Amino acid sequence: MERLTYEIRINATPEKIWTVLWSEMTYRQWTAAFTEGSFYQGNLEEGSIVKFLDPNNNGMYSRVEKNIPNKEIKFLHLGEIYEGVEAPQDWGEATESYVLEETENGTILKSEIQTPAEFKDFFEEKFPNALEIVKNLSQNQL
Repeated sequence: MERLTYEIRINATPEKIWTVLWSEMTYRQWTAAFTEGSFYQGNLEEGSIVKFLDPNNNGMYSRVEKNIPNKEIKFLHLGEIYEGVEAPQDWGEATESYVLEETENGTILKSEIQTPAEFKDFFEEKFPNALEIVKNLSQNQL
């Protein structure tokens, strides 16, 4: 399992960044850095199952382990989805978290991913771009 961490300083409030991360329209914009047309189904309440999908109904499903609005959210990835069918995976502690830390001059968005080694290069290439989009949306949208 690989532990990857990313962080970016954003000149916006945690509330604004949270909205960019999880509202349907802006979620689709920043996750396009991974796969064009990405979206999620489900709600973000602790204990809920969320499906992260592409336009072909492929992706993964996860459980919301922690959700403190405007501060932190953590997902435990449970399995993959192929053509809409869930396939459980034995990934162990494959997690993804987002933490917002307010500072005097904005907010630091930190993300930590625990991922199987075969996904490391993908995240290393795509994640910084995704965070730049979050920053741009957070600082420039009304």
